[in-house]
Amino acid sequence: IDGEDAKDLDDAISISKENDDHYTLGVHIADVSYYVTEGSALNREAVARGTSVYVTDRVVPMLPERLSNGICSLNPNVDRLTQSAIKVVNHKICQSVINTTFRMTYSDVNEMLAGNPEKIEQFKPIMDSVSAMAELHKILEDMRERRGALNFDTSEARILVNEKGMPVDIVVRERGTAERMIESFMLAANECVAEHFAKAKLPFIYRIHEEPKAEKLQRFMDYASIFGVQIKGTANKMDQLDLQEFMAKVQGKPGAEVMNMMLLRSMQQARYSEHNHGHYGLAAQYYTHFTSPIRRYPDLLVHRMIREYTNNMSQETREHFEEVIPELATS
Repeated sequence: IDGEDAKDLDDAISISKENDDHYTLGVHIADVSYYVTEGSALNREAVARGTSVYVTDRVVPMLPERLSNGICSLNPNVDRLTQSAIKVVNHKICQSVINTTFRMTYSDVNEMLAGNPEKIEQFKPIMDSVSAMAELHKILEDMRERRGALNFDTSEARILVNEKGMPVDIVVRERGTAERMIESFMLAANECVAEHFAKAKLPFIYRIHEEPKAEKLQRFMDYASIFGVQIKGTANKMDQLDLQEFMAKVQGKPGAEVMNMMLLRSMQQARYSEHNHGHYGLAAQYYTHFTSPIRRYPDLLVHRMIREYTNNMSQETREHFEEVIPELATS
């Protein structure tokens, strides 16, 4: 499930409902590491680029288009190599081959969930799966909210261009249930993979977000007080649930978007690290980037480590990744 204009389709979802309490969620990610091997020219170029860069109506890809939009893209009804995080009460992380049934768009899924009879009939074979996904998304979203995850759901602009690539309009990008649902599943997979390798005590790369610095948080608290809004906690120790309460308190009030933006700017910048310090904004003890190896090199590195650790858990393998991860995390 992706936007209408997406071509590098690197994630797919499977779901089954075992009983009233248990879902089995599969998050299947294109296995770019199978094709981009360590030491190859492809890998050197991917490291140099670091990420794909998305501009108004095009992308400057990290990988050649024949990979990102071709054999690594999870197009419907063709076999594709993936790495899968399959999670219910327990989890499994494995190399896999999948064959997707439909290439869905967010708008189609949102219309199905809204009860559009034409879309429901068109995609009838997966209607039960889509309903189960929406149910599971709500469970995961509520779980993140209870533990204190901060939801900076700010408006995002989309620039429309004509056939010559010239901008003609700017519209607000809508985020419906389908968009938030896929985000929930990607977050769940990223947390699952990070926790697995942290508990295995293997060299690994994490996406960390440290606690905000006291001086920045104090400036924000002073700013909020101008609007007559008090925040629990102190600048030296601020619990995510207190910030969550503040965001709920100002929602819909004049200046809410400005205050949310100021709060966002008072946060530390997320970064990659060989040390697991958790993710403050998500209130997650473990977090990595596993879900977009087509467009982010750290995700590709995570996939490579999964493959290597699965096939060769030697001391030499551990020492190799222990050596290369710090430089790649900061590059």
